[in-house]
Amino acid sequence: MIVALFILLGSGVWIGLALTGVAWFGMELFSSRPAGDAMAVTVWGSASSWTLTALPLFVWMGEILFRTRLSEDMFKGLAPWLERIPGRLLHTNIIGCTIFAAVSGSSAATCATIGKMTLPELARRGYPEDITVGTLAGAGTLGLLIPPSIIMIVYGVTANVSIAKLFIAGVIPGILLAALFSGYIVAWAMLNPDRIPATSEKTTLAQKLHASRHLIPIVLLIAAVLGSIYVGVATATEAAALGVVGSLILSATQGSLDLRTFRDSLLGATRLYCMIALILAGAAFLTLAMGYIGLPRDLAEWIATLELSPFALIVALALFYIVLGCFLDGISMVVLTMGVILPTVQKAGIDLLWFGIFIVLVVEMAQITPPVGFNLFVLQGMTRRQITWIARQALPMFVLMCVAVVAIWFLPGLVTLLPQHMKM
Repeated sequence: MIVALFILLGSGVWIGLALTGVAWFGMELFSSRPAGDAMAVTVWGSASSWTLTALPLFVWMGEILFRTRLSEDMFKGLAPWLERIPGRLLHTNIIGCTIFAAVSGSSAATCATIGKMTLPELARRGYPEDITVGTLAGAGTLGLLIPPSIIMIVYGVTANVSIAKLFIAGVIPGILLAALFSGYIVAWAMLNPDRIPATSEKTTLAQKLHASRHLIPIVLLIAAVLGSIYVGVATATEAAALGVVGSLILSATQGSLDLRTFRDSLLGATRLYCMIALILAGAAFLTLAMGYIGLPRDLAEWIATLELSPFALIVALALFYIVLGCFLDGISMVVLTMGVILPTVQKAGIDLLWFGIFIVLVVEMAQITPPVGFNLFVLQGMTRRQITWIARQALPMFVLMCVAVVAIWFLPGLVTLLPQHMKM
């Protein structure tokens, strides 16, 4: 089955169809249940899940905001506050991605939106391209960790974990990772002061506060979406609907909402969600097939015979996902492996909520690892640079993500603190 899957994926067959085909093949050969009946029931059950409704709504919200003047306004609001910090405007990559991640949920959308704003502006002001591109590649992955997150919704559905709790659990690790990225920029700037262009701009506190008015709409939208989940007045799906309405209002207020924008955002969200839904349906069928074959149980028993400690298991899984991320996108990694991995993780006594954040972090690493790194693809299209060059610039960000994984292992409260105080 593994060989057949890699042959299909390598031949260019759509991932969802490849998963479905391998699952059908496995059930026909290795189980007594009719594959056609099982496929129909599983695909319908996966596609009609109410929990999954939040996913297309968050995707649509990101598409709407992608077509507004959000990026331009964000730069105007942030730039005055960064004059005296080592690295100065390089931090706009980190802060901009952190803010946009809180309303997007997509790593590629976050990277593309902020990159369209910062790359030309930073180049015009004389900032070196290597550090600009490298930090943007890393910071763009925050779209997966800071809620709302598409990958968290996918994991929550496949692992039967509360999506609302996953969202809240990602807040502190997301801020931690953003702080690590900014810390790296500060250290780099202090070691390379001659590569940071001088600035003649000096703004007063009143001017900074006046410029911050551009951040008000996006801050209000973030507060509405995440606040409604945190205080327990809305589910993830209801909060996603609120986010769509809020983004439409924001777009209309900025004067960028017209029939073409509305149509393009709706079509863009539909295309992306249909791709994700097909992958999820195929993965659900593959999970069912593996259950009938007994693979998850046998693998869990085999892992148990190795007598790995929980820490050794996490290290092994991190290496496994990093390697897998060289060939598959994040969503495919999650849906393809959860059926096999979750029983093993549960048997090791690892909290599935914590494990969800761990998975998001290692999937983030996959976003900047060649040859299949989505953020690398986005930046290649924007900079016309080779993927290998971009990957080299993003390597320090990859190392910092490894540091974040170690931090949440030794300090699990970074993940579990907020969900423990969440109203349900």
